[in-house]
Amino acid sequence: MSAAHAAGDDPLAANLLSSLSYQLANVGDRREAVLLATAAARGAGPAATATTRALLAERVAWAQARLGCPQATLRALGEVDEAYADRSPDVDPIWVYWLNRDEIDVMAGRCLTELRRPERAIGLLGKAVEAYDDTHARELALYLSWLAEAQVLAGQIDEAAAVATRAVYLSSTVTSTRGTDRIRLLRGILAPFRGTATVDEFDEQAAIALGTGADQSE
Repeated sequence: MSAAHAAGDDPLAANLLSSLSYQLANVGDRREAVLLATAAARGAGPAATATTRALLAERVAWAQARLGCPQATLRALGEVDEAYADRSPDVDPIWVYWLNRDEIDVMAGRCLTELRRPERAIGLLGKAVEAYDDTHARELALYLSWLAEAQVLAGQIDEAAAVATRAVYLSSTVTSTRGTDRIRLLRGILAPFRGTATVDEFDEQAAIALGTGADQSE
């Protein structure tokens, strides 16, 4: 960040700060994550492109969702859509290349799942995962894990178990600590539904992938 400021690149400094907020939202102090994400979005300056503003607003939305603030989350997601609608890729910095409509929908779905609003989340995540094939195994496994989580919240247990089983298969083809953590989470939230054929199949595959016994709860 110091180097970015020294170079007069406020949007890059903002991106780095918001990246830290994303990490904190996942594994640290969620209130601090909101403060950092908000500061990053406000401090990006007039040089920030529309796509950059959308990315920064996404990270505000995620931090607010992790903190459990529905109104602030939905407001930030609205800002994402507004900013992205004005994008001009020709002027975007190279580090924002990956942000597209599918990624935005995935993040919105994740936020809504975090807020326990699964119906809309399922629609967004279900549509987004269709844009990816198995050559994007790491990303797709993660996205499927969030879809499965939303489906569990909606009571769609068979569908969730089937999606989770596919996520296990994809995770087994790559090395990803985050993916492993998501499989462990899914195993835990599907544990109450053991005895259902689809859940038992998932649980067996997850146990193998995690290197644990099939009778162990994660």
